[in-house]
Amino acid sequence: MTRTSVSYIVYLGSHQHGSDATPEDYELAKNSHYKFLESYVGSEGKARDAIIYSYTKSINGFAATLEEKGAEDIAKHPAVVSVFPETIYKLQTTRSWSFLDIGVPDNRRSIPTQANIGRNVIIATLDTGVWPESKSFRDEGMGPIPSKWRGFCDNSTKYGVACNNKLIGAQYFNQGFLASNPEEDDVNSARDTEGHGTHTLSTAAGAFVPGATSFGYANGTARGGAPGAHVAAYKVCWSRGCSGVDILAGFDAALHDNVDVISVSLSAGPAYSGGTSFLNNEIAIGSLHAAAMGITVVCSAGNDGPDTMTVGNVAPWVITVGASTIDRDFPSYLKLSNEKLIKGASQETTSLPQNQMYTLINGSDAAAPGVNTDLAASCNTSSLDPEKVKGKIVVCIDNFEMPRILMGMTVKDAGGAGMVLINNEYWGDFIVSDPHVLPATMIPYRDGATLYSYMNSTKNPLANISPKTTKIGVQAPAMAEFSSRGPSYPTPEILKPDVTAPGVDILAAFTEFISPTGIVEDERRTPFYLMSGTSMSCPHVSGLAGQLKSVHPDWSFSAIKSALMTTATIKDNRYMPMRDHSGSKATPLAYGNGHIRPNRAVYPGLVYDNTIEDYLSFLCTLGYNSTYLSGLINKPFVCPAEPMKLENFNYPSISVPALNKSTIVTRTLKNVGPPGIYMVRVKAPSGVAVSVRPPLLTFSKVGDKRTFTVALTSQIKNENERGFKFGRLVWSNGIHQVSSSIAANVVA
Repeated sequence: MTRTSVSYIVYLGSHQHGSDATPEDYELAKNSHYKFLESYVGSEGKARDAIIYSYTKSINGFAATLEEKGAEDIAKHPAVVSVFPETIYKLQTTRSWSFLDIGVPDNRRSIPTQANIGRNVIIATLDTGVWPESKSFRDEGMGPIPSKWRGFCDNSTKYGVACNNKLIGAQYFNQGFLASNPEEDDVNSARDTEGHGTHTLSTAAGAFVPGATSFGYANGTARGGAPGAHVAAYKVCWSRGCSGVDILAGFDAALHDNVDVISVSLSAGPAYSGGTSFLNNEIAIGSLHAAAMGITVVCSAGNDGPDTMTVGNVAPWVITVGASTIDRDFPSYLKLSNEKLIKGASQETTSLPQNQMYTLINGSDAAAPGVNTDLAASCNTSSLDPEKVKGKIVVCIDNFEMPRILMGMTVKDAGGAGMVLINNEYWGDFIVSDPHVLPATMIPYRDGATLYSYMNSTKNPLANISPKTTKIGVQAPAMAEFSSRGPSYPTPEILKPDVTAPGVDILAAFTEFISPTGIVEDERRTPFYLMSGTSMSCPHVSGLAGQLKSVHPDWSFSAIKSALMTTATIKDNRYMPMRDHSGSKATPLAYGNGHIRPNRAVYPGLVYDNTIEDYLSFLCTLGYNSTYLSGLINKPFVCPAEPMKLENFNYPSISVPALNKSTIVTRTLKNVGPPGIYMVRVKAPSGVAVSVRPPLLTFSKVGDKRTFTVALTSQIKNENERGFKFGRLVWSNGIHQVSSSIAANVVA
């Protein structure tokens, strides 16, 4: 049945009742929403039927099922900040984790002991919920629940979640999902039936768990970024995606509950990420209210790379995280009878005997009677002839039309000994280490040509697949191919992503409700699993933000963000420039300010700090007026008489989206360390002259602020040499290095 109306969010700013509100205040707010909508739909009964959520705690507004014309009429009301149809967000997964702390550790200051990392901090996720039985959420050694905590664990349903001193919150929000999917049932639980939420929550703040492994791979002790932190899960994602209506409800609850960090491993892609529509976006709105309360929000950059202008979640008040590799790999080699080795990837759970070779056969040459050869080429279900594949290694093409695990099941069911999976041309060299049900390996597209050439050169092509291995110490980090790239589509003056973090083959806790493959026929279960995506890199940064909040409880969210960014590195563990997925040198459009370094971030020396009023001034430049913006913080605010130049927003990185001859940008640094003199060092972008004034900054005490200017002048005369150029600006006192990426798009 075609829906004639959709779910809209009517955003009204903030409530006047503040943080000390009573249940009566919340009820009054809800009734005011009914009364407001009644004037448009004709009766209170119709208003109550239409409203899906009434956001009554920190965020003022409601979600309702409306006709487009009705939504347009409501948008004209002077009290309304924005009215927009809900966005459907996606989990950002392609499918031992460890922080990769590159460089010489800073031993000049004490770093918190691991058991205490994140102590007294509350880290929350908006995700698919939690698997509470996971060892990552045991509360041995945890301190008492912070007195400020106002949340709870919903244990009132059939599949409820019980709290302890580690897992202190678990709630679910499904009314937006049900409004679009009324036929769904059995969704009244914060319990994780997907695995994604358990993985991200344990990555951010899971307890120490010795002996963690994913089907025998990546053996070791797992821990989250802030293992001493308390955690809370707000389930906003369901089987068909994540409703923006539910996401905003999750934000409203998390802010009310007094969390310190919110981790959001979701994205709707660049088209929904901001610009003049920052207040038409659920994550941007929720995170802006969080910023006003001093709460840090960390978001996935998205998995739409490697193309440029694909980065999502680009509001300047969130930390946007790309994904990169770690120094661990799971190589699987295809050995041909001509002694050629082709490197692939796999988490195969069984291995072939290594004392013999097996005949290779193309799936297209093994089609079952009456089956299209194209279906057999990709090893679709029941497409292979058992007589042709029995005891052989079948070569299949990944056409993204069916799960890779099912392709392996097809080969196994037909009696095949193993499978070689060739990636398609679009994804090229990006390969995934899946937990196959038979000996198997996935190889890059370009190596597929090598394999086909060999198979065509002999009447009896033979091969074997190496057994499972975990290799430590590989060159890393390098940018993941899937990680979304900048520049930011709506506001290129803000360099996004902000940082990159481990996001490829990350080991973390997993639900035991389903198999990690998500396939019903797969009966395997595992308490830990390897996953990839910016969904995995995001909680690494969330955990580190929690660590900083624990060490520096008086720091603003902007100071925490700055510390994470300015201490990041652009070198790998070989002290070489970070590489892109293709092997070429990566740029700030991929990694932002660089790859996170936990130990360095704890004591950054200087920070680029901002207040909530600074972010509102940013919105003023984008066209929002003072009346609306005052409503966001529930106190008077007046836009500057002269709108700020967006390049001058006090951001820890520098982005000039259209360098026409020359420009000057301004930044201000705040001292959060001992007194000292900082000297500037610049690696100028190619063809761009850079001058910093003054070249020295002196700080006499904590809290001192110093302003400097950066002049950029194009020296490029040839039109063909124009485009994005990249550099680095570093302030150093001999101990601390406060680094900023420079991205300048030379247009003249």
